[in-house]
Amino acid sequence: MAKILMITGDFTEDYETMVPFQTLLACDHSVDAVCPGKAAGDRVKTAIHDFEGDQTYSEKPGHNFALNADFAAVKAESYDALVIPGGRAPEYLRLNPEVLAMVRHFFDAAKPVAAICHGAQLLAAAGVLTGRTCSAYPACSYEVTASGGTYAEIAVTEAVTDGNLVTAPAWPAHPAWLKQFMALL
Repeated sequence: MAKILMITGDFTEDYETMVPFQTLLACDHSVDAVCPGKAAGDRVKTAIHDFEGDQTYSEKPGHNFALNADFAAVKAESYDALVIPGGRAPEYLRLNPEVLAMVRHFFDAAKPVAAICHGAQLLAAAGVLTGRTCSAYPACSYEVTASGGTYAEIAVTEAVTDGNLVTAPAWPAHPAWLKQFMALL
């Protein structure tokens, strides 16, 4: 089975972190969840984003998600695939040169990458979207196109695969997103 790296941070979207982490483990994959500046056993705060008819999503406190690996010890080349949850964490993660280098490694090596919702902000900052089709939360469409990608405007329950990259707009797409990602694994 695959050894998967999940890069997350505080205020990651609860469902977009918990569901893929647990699903991939249940399918016998190994998943290391890390956050810059944190070690195994540390926790990141999550937020629950919901679609309640407002102009954008609402945000409520989520669970505290326990990391199971040390960010400082991670070597991207020892992983088979990468998962990038959404929420507000990518806004912070995209400022970290080590994280950007890790993301680039997965693209340079053509390893599977799954990003959802605001995860596209991290992909854009890493400069890996040129010539690629990428879905994301609609408010991130600018980052996708400004970085040379094509924004895939799809239903919130759908996902899109472009080579080694699987993306989706938000957590309602988990079934399609995870199915397409696992097909690449």
